Amino acid sequence: MLCGGGKAHGAADVTEGPDSGMEEEYDVIVLGTGLKECVLSGIMSVNGKKVLHIDRNNYYGGETATITPLEELYRRFNVIGPPEPMGRGREWNVDLVPKFLLANGQLVKILLYTEVTRYIDFKVVDGSYVYRAGRIYKVPCTEEEALVSDLLGMFDKRRYRKFLLFVANFNEHDVKTHQDIDVKRMNMREVYRRFDLSPDVTSFIGHALALYRNDDYLDLPCLETMNRIKLYCDCLAKYTKSPYLYPLYGLGELPQGFARLSALYGGMYMLNKPVDEILMEKGKVVGVKSQGEIAHCKQLICDPSYVPDQVKKVGRVIRVICILSHPIRNTNECTSCQIIIPQSQVNRKSDIYVCMVSCSHCVASDGKYVAIISTTVETENPESEIQPALELLEPVDQKFIAISDQYVPKHDGMKNQIFISRTYDATTYFETTCDDIKGIFQRMTGASLDFKDMMSANPETERDDTE
Repeated sequence: MLCGGGKAHGAADVTEGPDSGMEEEYDVIVLGTGLKECVLSGIMSVNGKKVLHIDRNNYYGGETATITPLEELYRRFNVIGPPEPMGRGREWNVDLVPKFLLANGQLVKILLYTEVTRYIDFKVVDGSYVYRAGRIYKVPCTEEEALVSDLLGMFDKRRYRKFLLFVANFNEHDVKTHQDIDVKRMNMREVYRRFDLSPDVTSFIGHALALYRNDDYLDLPCLETMNRIKLYCDCLAKYTKSPYLYPLYGLGELPQGFARLSALYGGMYMLNKPVDEILMEKGKVVGVKSQGEIAHCKQLICDPSYVPDQVKKVGRVIRVICILSHPIRNTNECTSCQIIIPQSQVNRKSDIYVCMVSCSHCVASDGKYVAIISTTVETENPESEIQPALELLEPVDQKFIAISDQYVPKHDGMKNQIFISRTYDATTYFETTCDDIKGIFQRMTGASLDFKDMMSANPETERDDTE
């Protein structure tokens, strides 16, 4: 696994409570300790900015927090329990927002570049699956899997294998590998047609490999899709079981790791610190007032909950945390996996996702599993929308249902210098999260934060500590 320094709880220099002094001038004030806010706080600190980071809560993570002990999860959802068979409460670390990391994805690159991996241990996820006609199948990503997968019909096997060979050899910068396909003009629908792939095959390629949330990509130039599929296959080739990684003790380790990075470069953190007012002068942010104290700043980063008047609702997400006493059926007894249910399989506009982790990831008691279902709400009866996923998990010991609004900023922050992150979508990977981080950084600094180029810019940071 990617080796780190164990649990990062309490790692940053944190001050709590009303006696904490904050009356100074800062380059950047960050409100909320969600992953996006902590990544940006860490990067700004590394770049020499003086950063003050405040959270009204007494824990890290915000919307992306990991809840421990188990008793706290039951209290949070107003559910009676937990029952005796659940084991010791301190053995549980349950994420509120389910996400896995693509092994060569944007977030892993920044973790390596910033060396936050020193503070966190990771484990490879056991498997990646896709849903079709009421059953789940391992996502076939190699030539050998293509020829034996039950997901593919007899004629599709060789056609799909030929497509995988094309992907394996594809190089954006070498036209000889494009097989006479104009990757900047030809759309993906035409590429699929070129390889004579059936709708069932293109469905899992687009949603389980390219990780698109809908089918709009079919009519766009195929270059981005080719690069997405190649990224997935390259990640799988690196770790063989699946293309995904997951941090031991839960996703809450990630914001804490970046908080530790920020503290290492002089950033100050204050938990359990209410924000009474964001101060403005001539239409620009100039500071934050809390419990009679004022901290001045030039720029401010925050999640939507701190500026409800500056965001707009764009939808809802339902997430269902399920506690199981068994691995998911038809996953070869995997202790962790991702399942994607493509929209077309269940007559929806958006996919349904399932993430499962277990005691082997230090998030549950021995013999227990935590599976989280998530999807974008499309009807007035959200719980009915996730039934196909729930049926895959049965029997369920306990479930906790959360339906949350999705918000995006009404402005880009350039005018008032308040830069607001988006709420987390239903996807179970971090690529859209990283896109938001990159956008905020670019608007704040005028410079691009290209995670893809980070490792080539600093090759010494790319080390393979994976088991």
